[in-house]
Amino acid sequence: MRRDYNKLVRDRIPCIIQENGKQFAVEIMPEAEFRQALLEKLVEEAQEVPQAKLGGLINELADLQEVISAVLAAWGISPQAVQQVQDQRHAERGGFEQRFKLLWTEDGDENV
Repeated sequence: MRRDYNKLVRDRIPCIIQENGKQFAVEIMPEAEFRQALLEKLVEEAQEVPQAKLGGLINELADLQEVISAVLAAWGISPQAVQQVQDQRHAERGGFEQRFKLLWTEDGDENV
């Protein structure tokens, strides 16, 4: 039975499918479609993280990091540039070490 996917997959997936003796079809995405597919894959992978059990959490985070690395490469962004901005935002807004849960504010605050 045929199952349609129409989504970005890792480079070795076609080989793995072939090794399992199954029929399949792939195509190379144009750059704009690839970039959009990467952003969709980023959301897909991020949504899998909250459902992961402790053992699977590392795998899900590794998958998420793989997509982030691909996004950086596709847009020509260096990991160092991201780290620099992350460090700056951490210095300005803090991290999550204190585990604060914001319950309410007087007026809506766009900075949250």
